[in-house]
This record gives sequence, structure tokens and C-alpha cells, in this order.
Amino acid sequence: MDEEIRLTKTDGAEQAQLEKQSNESTILNQNINSSQDFNSQFAPPPIKKKPTRRFAATAGLCVMSAVIGALSAVAVVPAIYPANALSTTAAAKTTSSIAQVSTTAASPSSQTNFPVTEIAKEVGPAVVGVSNFQSSQSVFGSSSNLQETGSGSGFIIDAQKGYIVTNNHVIDGAQKITVSLSDGRNLVAKVIGADPRTDLAVLQIPDTKNLTAVKLGDSSKLQVGEPVVAIGNPGGAEFARSVTAGVVSATDRTLDIQGESSFNLIQTDAAINPGNSGGPLVDYQGNVIGINSAKYAESGFEGMGFSIPISDALPTIEQLIKTGVATHPALLVTTNDQYLSYAQDNNLPLGAYIASVTPDGPADKAGIVKGDVITKINNAQVQSSSDLVHDLYQYSVGSKISITFVRDGKTKTVQATLGEISSNQ
Repeated sequence: MDEEIRLTKTDGAEQAQLEKQSNESTILNQNINSSQDFNSQFAPPPIKKKPTRRFAATAGLCVMSAVIGALSAVAVVPAIYPANALSTTAAAKTTSSIAQVSTTAASPSSQTNFPVTEIAKEVGPAVVGVSNFQSSQSVFGSSSNLQETGSGSGFIIDAQKGYIVTNNHVIDGAQKITVSLSDGRNLVAKVIGADPRTDLAVLQIPDTKNLTAVKLGDSSKLQVGEPVVAIGNPGGAEFARSVTAGVVSATDRTLDIQGESSFNLIQTDAAINPGNSGGPLVDYQGNVIGINSAKYAESGFEGMGFSIPISDALPTIEQLIKTGVATHPALLVTTNDQYLSYAQDNNLPLGAYIASVTPDGPADKAGIVKGDVITKINNAQVQSSSDLVHDLYQYSVGSKISITFVRDGKTKTVQATLGEISSNQ
């Protein structure tokens, strides 16, 4: 893998699970449980070609990838991942209680830029370390005491209530979570809500004395070349609240990574390293405009970090705080990207291969059946399962969409009304 383009994940707490999922995903005839938009199982299509682009995707999107996250190990792990994204339209329409206690950034030209030293002083105290503790198995098969299996970063979004935002993959599988504050306190945190589909999680700590919260910016106004600062805990507590500076290298990037694959991500050359996951990406007015989540890793490549835009993440964060779960639009189908290599080899149209359809779900009511290949959602081209979910999550539950698909070599178009699925399904 050293010579392959890859995305790194350093969440040691999740690594064993991912390897197990990867092994299962390569068995063509094995059913895969959906953890995506879609909550049923599917039997893969009768394709004999070995897949080379992606692993089978259930729940709308599962991909081979990895996410920058916790500290305990740096590994390239093939995995079946769920993925979702949120609509920027929904983000714009959301009146957020968090936004009411935070300061929304004005246009970069309307404020004086802070020097990096001032940004570090202002935002640094709101950045926390997040440690994931799990029990390990002894040589005799019994569980031992809890051990730290990974660590990442987070930031305080509500100082009065002690709410902290981080990545889901940082706390995934944790039996105990601790948060380290800038004043030296180490507190046990509880999970308010977590959503694997968007790779977001909200924690809460009991002691809110002297907490500092971040200010939220508007990531929809970012411009390529705008200076930014990343703050986090690369390498864990030893390098807590490290500050790196760079620029917005690009916007609207998409990656096949758990949770991030359906977001239009921010690309930055500010250094994002193992342990930075969940930490803030900050503009030069000191406002959080992204959640650092992933890094592009290949020999010879530098400065390829990616962040979830805060404006897109905020609706999910709000849902997690209010109800503990997040809901998302769905067609209620399962897909299988093993079709892609077969399609390429046989000069067939690329798209999202439908492996199963939930009875009475939106796709079923629209006339979509197993074996159809979805190639468009409205006017957006779909060439894979990740494209399908990415496009679906530009809409909201109840939206009416046009679906173009190929069946038996013929192209058809139908209308569908998007259903709903929650993060705990």
C-alpha cells in the first residue's frame, strides 16, 4: 500500500473493527449489514470480476478509505464505510441555538485579521484532547482493565453546558471517554449523540467552570487562498493544542471516507496530523470554519488535509444536542460498488448499482428494482454509490427528486420522494 494513493486513519480504537469489515467486504456472496442511509441486507449481484475501485457499499455508500483520527496507530485499513452529507441549504435555513451563543463570522474583508499568535491565544483554550478507552482481551480471552486505545481532538461549542464537538471515529467503540482541558483538568465525558453517517459526535463534560467556547464562522463564504489555522493534539497530550497555519487550498472536495464522503470538504495545506481529528480549522478572524477530519497520504505528497465545513455540520450537531440522534434523507436501498469494475471492463454505464430495495420505501414506490443502475439524481451525474449519497444529501427529508437509471440497457426516469433514516438505525 505504500505506493498507493490513500487516506490515513489513526483511530486505533476502531482499527480492529475496520479490518474485520474489510475482510467481510471482499467475500462477494456474503450479505453485508447496512449502516448507511439504508437499513436492510443485500445479496451482491452475480458478478465474477474482482472489484478494483471500491468495496461493496450498503446504506447508500461504503468505501475503502481511512480517516485521520485517534493517536494509537497509523494504518492504512480497507473498510466498508457508511457515509452521508448535509445540505448547505438546510444549514442556511437552520436557526441554531449554538449559533446564538456563538459569533458568526463576517466577510473576511469586513474584519481585521488576527495574527496567528492572537488566534492561538483566543481559540486554544477551547480546544480539548479526547481519549478513547476500551477493554482489551488478555491471552486467556478475558477482558482486562480499560486502556487508552486512541485519542483525538475536539472543541468546546457551548461553555455553559459543557458541549464539545469532535469526530465520531475518535470516540467510536469507547467504553470510557476522557477530555483534557487547557487548564490541566481531565474529565470523564458522556456522549450526547454520535452520527457515523456524518462522522460527527457531541460530548458533554460535567464541570463547566471557566470554560471557553469557540466562535463559529460561515464556511460557505470561504475563498480559495484565504489563510487558516488548524489547532489540535497531534500525537496526543504531549503535543496538545499545536498550531499550524496555511491557506484554503480548495473547496468542494469529495473523498470516499466514512462520514466525510458526502460533504463538500475544505482542503487545506495547514498541517493536519494523527490526533488532529475533531479539532477546529479557524479563519483569520478567530472563527471556526471547519472540523479537521482527514489527510491525503502518499509518498511525496504534503499539505493535503481536509475539514468538514462547519456550516454543513451544524444541522447535525444541533440534532445530536436536541435529540441524541440525527436524521437524514434516504431512498432506502442498498448499493454495491463491485459493479463498477465489471461495468468498466464491459463498457457499461457507471452508476450506483441497486442490490436491494426496502419494500414500500421511496425507491420501491418509484419503481426502482434490484439490478437497476442509478446514473443521475436530478441533473447531477451519479457514477458510484458515494455519488448517490452525496447528491441525496443535498436535499432534505420529503424532497421530491428525479432519478435516472439504466435497466436492461434502457435509460428511464422516475420521480421519488425522499424518506428518512436516523443515525441509530
